[in-house]
Amino acid sequence: MADSTFDMIVIGAGPGGYVAAIRGAQLGLKVAIVEREHMGGICLNWGCIPTKALLRSAEVFHLMHRAKEFGLSADKIGYDLDAVVKRSRAVSKQLNGGVGHLLKKNKVTAIMGEAKLAGPGKVVVTTEKGDETLSGKNVVLATGARARELPGLEADGDLVWTYRHALMPPRMPKKLLVIGSGAIGIEFASFYNTLGAETTVVEVMERILPVEDAEISAFARKQFEKQGMTIMEKAMVKQLDRSKGKVTAHIEAGGKVEKHDFDTVISAVGIVGNVENLGLEEAGVKIDRTHVVVDEYCRTGVEGVFAIGDIAGAPWLAHKASHEGVMVAEMIAGQKVHPVRPEAIAGCTYCHPQVASVGYSEAKAKELGYEVKVGRFPFIGNGKAIALGEPEGMVKTVFDAKTGELLGAHMVGAEVTEMIQGYVVGRTLETTEEELMHTVFPHPTLSEMMHESVLDAYGRAIHF
Repeated sequence: MADSTFDMIVIGAGPGGYVAAIRGAQLGLKVAIVEREHMGGICLNWGCIPTKALLRSAEVFHLMHRAKEFGLSADKIGYDLDAVVKRSRAVSKQLNGGVGHLLKKNKVTAIMGEAKLAGPGKVVVTTEKGDETLSGKNVVLATGARARELPGLEADGDLVWTYRHALMPPRMPKKLLVIGSGAIGIEFASFYNTLGAETTVVEVMERILPVEDAEISAFARKQFEKQGMTIMEKAMVKQLDRSKGKVTAHIEAGGKVEKHDFDTVISAVGIVGNVENLGLEEAGVKIDRTHVVVDEYCRTGVEGVFAIGDIAGAPWLAHKASHEGVMVAEMIAGQKVHPVRPEAIAGCTYCHPQVASVGYSEAKAKELGYEVKVGRFPFIGNGKAIALGEPEGMVKTVFDAKTGELLGAHMVGAEVTEMIQGYVVGRTLETTEEELMHTVFPHPTLSEMMHESVLDAYGRAIHF
């Protein structure tokens, strides 16, 4: 490389890193980005995107079985798992190439290799050609995270899988155990259950989807059970006994341990930050439980070193990483920025039915001392939902009773991951119930339920 001096060096080219690099370049900074494996990171290659491709196949498969409801006919309905996976990988490959193109278009120097901090303003990159030292006043850590593995529950790629194995399965599970009911666990449970696997979900917390509003979790559980899933809450997998073609899980629930046999286990018990071999401790960067400690502006406390995305802690969401990347790049370029507020970031889970939320749950709002007004509206009261054949769902809104501020919104049902953004914009604009009530929502749309939920919080719902 002719010139190895940069204004900003980004380590990791996931949805946080590559976005930070592009925004920095747009602002006139000279930027380098280092990636050890895949442009686009876990999200694009092994997470958000390929799982959505798989879930889309499962959704179409589900609808094919319902053809008669819509006056249609479909015979000999089936699937080719290899073809489903092949499509998923092709989607990721297409987007992976797109990231490389965007970096090149914005004149970002992209380097494939492993990076390590080597003193103030210095980064050593190990490539196929050897070591190379980059100089940069600012370094952005965006190395992401990987699946957490608990002792005794480690993945082997055969009987016990992580999300990576589940994305490229060696076979179709017949009897599946999913450990953990966060977004990753419940999405894979939904996918394989729809394709016919006898699916059991074990969650150590008191309810599945534990970060969601309690009413939404309860509603989702009923829907999953209608679909044939077995849900075990306040339960723990203590041990896995592996033998040829079989795993015996020791599951503790209600003070008793029972043994259950499965042919496949997916472990989805959280993530750990990729903080190893980066020279962080030597540089003085503080780490807490595998995540880099940062302030609201993603500063690590070490001059010129920032951390964004999953490595910087919850919420572990691609869109949070991207927004932090933009914020840090703009800050480095000398612009005035606003910190990313976790409670302003929407969470989306693409199971069937979908789940989406932003802001505080009803319980959290009360815990924080708010007096609340709560509105609800069911999908069964919405014309578009009935026309779509998707009458199962709910929209719930939480307001500050004193000021009318929208504190939180929570949804379960068809396409709610697309609808939630309306409430996200509302919170960003610091809207109150009055603006939302005066907003004209188009008819017939699912979004009308958002309006009705707001009206219901104030005793004004029209259609229910």
